[in-house]
Amino acid sequence: MAERKENDFLDDISDAEAEEMAEELEEFSDDELELDALRAERDELKDRFMRALADAENARKRADKSRRDAEQYGGSKLARDVLPVYDNMKRALEAASDEQKEVAGPLIEGIELTMRELLNVFGKHGVEIVSPEIGDKFDPQVHQAMFEAPVPGTVAGEIIQVAAEGFMLHDRLLRPAQVGVSSNPAS
Repeated sequence: MAERKENDFLDDISDAEAEEMAEELEEFSDDELELDALRAERDELKDRFMRALADAENARKRADKSRRDAEQYGGSKLARDVLPVYDNMKRALEAASDEQKEVAGPLIEGIELTMRELLNVFGKHGVEIVSPEIGDKFDPQVHQAMFEAPVPGTVAGEIIQVAAEGFMLHDRLLRPAQVGVSSNPAS
Protein backbone atom coordinates (compact mmCIF):
# COMPACT_ATOMS: atom_id res chain seq x y z
CA MET A 1 0.00 0.00 0.00
CA ALA A 2 2.82 2.32 0.54
CA GLU A 3 3.64 1.89 -3.07
CA ARG A 4 0.17 2.98 -4.03
CA LYS A 5 0.57 6.17 -2.09
CA GLU A 6 3.79 6.88 -3.93
CA ASN A 7 2.01 6.26 -7.23
CA ASP A 8 -0.84 8.48 -6.10
CA PHE A 9 1.74 11.15 -5.38
CA LEU A 10 3.14 10.69 -8.88
CA ASP A 11 -0.36 10.84 -10.28
CA ASP A 12 -0.93 14.06 -8.37
CA ILE A 13 2.28 15.49 -9.86
CA SER A 14 1.20 14.43 -13.34
CA ASP A 15 -2.24 15.93 -12.78
CA ALA A 16 -0.67 19.14 -11.49
CA GLU A 17 1.67 19.30 -14.48
CA ALA A 18 -1.28 18.65 -16.82
CA GLU A 19 -3.31 21.36 -15.14
CA GLU A 20 -0.39 23.77 -15.33
CA MET A 21 0.13 22.91 -18.99
CA ALA A 22 -3.61 23.38 -19.67
CA GLU A 23 -3.54 26.78 -17.94
CA GLU A 24 -0.53 27.81 -20.00
CA LEU A 25 -2.31 26.67 -23.16
CA GLU A 26 -5.44 28.55 -22.10
CA GLU A 27 -3.39 31.67 -21.43
CA PHE A 28 -1.61 31.24 -24.71
CA SER A 29 -4.89 30.72 -26.52
CA ASP A 30 -6.44 33.76 -24.88
CA ASP A 31 -3.40 35.88 -25.75
CA GLU A 32 -3.42 34.55 -29.28
CA LEU A 33 -7.15 35.21 -29.62
CA GLU A 34 -6.69 38.70 -28.24
CA LEU A 35 -3.80 39.29 -30.65
CA ASP A 36 -5.92 38.06 -33.58
CA ALA A 37 -8.76 40.34 -32.49
CA LEU A 38 -6.38 43.29 -32.26
CA ARG A 39 -4.98 42.52 -35.70
CA ALA A 40 -8.48 42.35 -37.17
CA GLU A 41 -9.39 45.64 -35.49
CA ARG A 42 -6.16 47.21 -36.77
CA ASP A 43 -6.89 46.02 -40.31
CA GLU A 44 -10.46 47.36 -40.11
CA LEU A 45 -9.27 50.73 -38.80
CA LYS A 46 -6.58 50.87 -41.47
CA ASP A 47 -9.19 50.14 -44.16
CA ARG A 48 -11.52 52.82 -42.77
CA PHE A 49 -8.64 55.28 -42.62
CA MET A 50 -7.68 54.58 -46.25
CA ARG A 51 -11.31 54.98 -47.34
CA ALA A 52 -11.62 58.25 -45.41
CA LEU A 53 -8.38 59.45 -47.00
CA ALA A 54 -9.70 58.53 -50.48
CA ASP A 55 -13.03 60.26 -49.74
CA ALA A 56 -11.19 63.39 -48.62
CA GLU A 57 -9.07 63.37 -51.79
CA ASN A 58 -12.17 62.94 -53.96
CA ALA A 59 -13.93 65.77 -52.12
CA ARG A 60 -10.87 67.99 -52.67
CA LYS A 61 -10.86 67.15 -56.41
CA ARG A 62 -14.61 67.86 -56.70
CA ALA A 63 -14.16 71.17 -54.87
CA ASP A 64 -11.26 72.12 -57.18
CA LYS A 65 -13.33 71.28 -60.26
CA SER A 66 -16.29 73.19 -58.87
CA ARG A 67 -14.07 76.21 -58.16
CA ARG A 68 -12.56 76.11 -61.67
CA ASP A 69 -16.02 75.82 -63.22
CA ALA A 70 -17.25 78.75 -61.13
CA GLU A 71 -14.27 80.83 -62.26
CA GLN A 72 -14.75 79.95 -65.93
CA TYR A 73 -18.52 79.83 -66.21
CA GLY A 74 -19.73 81.86 -63.24
CA GLY A 75 -20.30 84.92 -65.41
CA SER A 76 -22.36 83.10 -68.03
CA LYS A 77 -25.66 84.68 -66.90
CA LEU A 78 -24.17 88.16 -67.10
CA ALA A 79 -22.59 87.37 -70.47
CA ARG A 80 -25.97 86.14 -71.82
CA ASP A 81 -27.61 89.34 -70.58
CA VAL A 82 -24.97 91.49 -72.35
CA LEU A 83 -25.34 89.74 -75.73
CA PRO A 84 -28.39 91.81 -76.76
CA VAL A 85 -26.33 94.95 -76.10
CA TYR A 86 -23.74 93.64 -78.59
CA ASP A 87 -26.51 92.82 -81.11
CA ASN A 88 -28.08 96.28 -80.82
CA MET A 89 -24.76 98.10 -81.14
CA LYS A 90 -23.87 96.00 -84.19
CA ARG A 91 -27.24 96.75 -85.80
CA ALA A 92 -26.81 100.46 -85.05
CA LEU A 93 -23.39 100.50 -86.74
CA GLU A 94 -24.68 98.55 -89.74
CA ALA A 95 -27.72 100.84 -90.08
CA ALA A 96 -25.69 104.05 -90.17
CA SER A 97 -25.47 105.30 -93.75
CA ASP A 98 -22.51 107.25 -95.12
CA GLU A 99 -24.55 110.45 -94.91
CA GLN A 100 -25.34 109.80 -91.24
CA LYS A 101 -21.67 109.04 -90.58
CA GLU A 102 -20.73 112.45 -91.97
CA VAL A 103 -23.35 114.29 -89.95
CA ALA A 104 -22.99 112.35 -86.69
CA GLY A 105 -19.35 111.23 -87.05
CA PRO A 106 -18.36 111.61 -83.39
CA LEU A 107 -21.47 109.72 -82.25
CA ILE A 108 -20.80 106.83 -84.64
CA GLU A 109 -17.13 106.84 -83.61
CA GLY A 110 -18.19 106.63 -79.95
CA ILE A 111 -20.40 103.63 -80.70
CA GLU A 112 -17.52 101.97 -82.59
CA LEU A 113 -15.16 102.56 -79.65
CA THR A 114 -17.74 101.16 -77.23
CA MET A 115 -18.18 98.11 -79.49
CA ARG A 116 -14.39 97.51 -79.56
CA GLU A 117 -14.23 97.77 -75.78
CA LEU A 118 -17.11 95.31 -75.44
CA LEU A 119 -15.28 92.88 -77.73
CA ASN A 120 -12.10 93.32 -75.63
CA VAL A 121 -14.06 92.51 -72.47
CA PHE A 122 -15.58 89.47 -74.19
CA GLY A 123 -12.11 88.26 -75.15
CA LYS A 124 -10.73 88.88 -71.68
CA HIS A 125 -13.43 86.69 -70.15
CA GLY A 126 -13.40 83.89 -72.72
CA VAL A 127 -16.49 84.88 -74.72
CA GLU A 128 -15.96 84.06 -78.39
CA ILE A 129 -18.20 84.96 -81.31
CA VAL A 130 -19.55 82.11 -83.44
CA SER A 131 -19.89 83.74 -86.82
CA PRO A 132 -20.92 81.28 -89.53
CA GLU A 133 -20.60 82.18 -93.20
CA ILE A 134 -23.10 81.60 -95.96
CA GLY A 135 -22.29 78.23 -97.51
CA ASP A 136 -20.99 76.68 -94.27
CA LYS A 137 -22.42 73.33 -93.20
CA PHE A 138 -25.17 73.55 -90.56
CA ASP A 139 -23.94 72.27 -87.17
CA PRO A 140 -26.72 71.78 -84.60
CA GLN A 141 -24.11 71.99 -81.82
CA VAL A 142 -23.48 75.71 -82.51
CA HIS A 143 -26.27 76.78 -84.91
CA GLN A 144 -30.00 77.17 -84.50
CA ALA A 145 -32.04 76.79 -87.68
CA MET A 146 -34.57 79.62 -87.81
CA PHE A 147 -36.04 78.51 -91.12
CA GLU A 148 -35.47 76.19 -94.07
CA ALA A 149 -35.87 77.21 -97.69
CA PRO A 150 -35.07 75.62 -101.04
CA VAL A 151 -32.45 77.88 -102.61
CA PRO A 152 -31.16 76.99 -106.08
CA GLY A 153 -27.46 76.21 -106.25
CA THR A 154 -27.22 75.07 -102.63
CA VAL A 155 -27.12 71.69 -100.92
CA ALA A 156 -29.46 70.62 -98.12
CA GLY A 157 -28.00 71.51 -94.73
CA GLU A 158 -26.01 74.47 -96.07
CA ILE A 159 -26.33 77.85 -94.35
CA ILE A 160 -28.09 80.32 -96.64
CA GLN A 161 -28.53 83.25 -94.24
CA VAL A 162 -27.12 84.37 -90.87
CA ALA A 163 -29.73 86.13 -88.72
CA ALA A 164 -27.61 86.51 -85.56
CA GLU A 165 -24.15 85.48 -84.43
CA GLY A 166 -23.69 82.93 -81.68
CA PHE A 167 -21.41 83.02 -78.67
CA MET A 168 -19.27 80.52 -76.75
CA LEU A 169 -17.97 80.93 -73.21
CA HIS A 170 -14.72 78.95 -73.25
CA ASP A 171 -16.05 75.59 -74.47
CA ARG A 172 -19.74 76.07 -73.62
CA LEU A 173 -22.37 77.50 -75.91
CA LEU A 174 -23.93 80.71 -74.58
CA ARG A 175 -26.17 81.30 -77.56
CA PRO A 176 -26.34 79.43 -80.88
CA ALA A 177 -25.89 81.32 -84.11
CA GLN A 178 -29.30 81.82 -85.69
CA VAL A 179 -29.25 80.77 -89.32
CA GLY A 180 -31.39 79.91 -92.30
CA VAL A 181 -30.71 76.52 -93.84
CA SER A 182 -31.18 75.18 -97.36
CA SER A 183 -33.69 72.40 -97.75
CA ASN A 184 -32.77 71.38 -101.30
CA PRO A 185 -32.68 67.62 -101.72
CA ALA A 186 -29.15 66.27 -102.18
CA SER A 187 -28.32 65.82 -105.84
